[in-house]
Amino acid sequence: MAKARAKAKRKKKRLRPIDRLRKLCLALPEAEERETWEIPTFRVRDKIYVMYVEDEEDRPGIWCKAPPGSQTILVGADPERFFVPPYVGHKGWVGMHLDRHVDWKEVAVLVERSYRLTAPKRIVKGMMEVAANG
Repeated sequence: MAKARAKAKRKKKRLRPIDRLRKLCLALPEAEERETWEIPTFRVRDKIYVMYVEDEEDRPGIWCKAPPGSQTILVGADPERFFVPPYVGHKGWVGMHLDRHVDWKEVAVLVERSYRLTAPKRIVKGMMEVAANG
């Protein structure tokens, strides 16, 4: 009985993928969340840098900007986790499923990289200065 309660307690504490993603995205300067096309999108200065999606099988995932060549490398290396998203995939965006053994540090890297590709240079420069001064 005690094991069942402990397991239930752990399960309650586990955040949903959208909640974890929201925490990562909104920690960035001037980031905001806006529902567009009935899905959560994360923006900086009105430009989308991450979209939270659920596919036809209800698998949670993200779509985010990626530098040239990254989409091909990620999808080629692990097509079970990464995919070319519809609508924005032809622009180099990459999709990542968030339903199996998610490495949230890796998600954070993808989110921040997408943010840096989208945000005005002044904001990115400010982030770099803050990081350098620790």
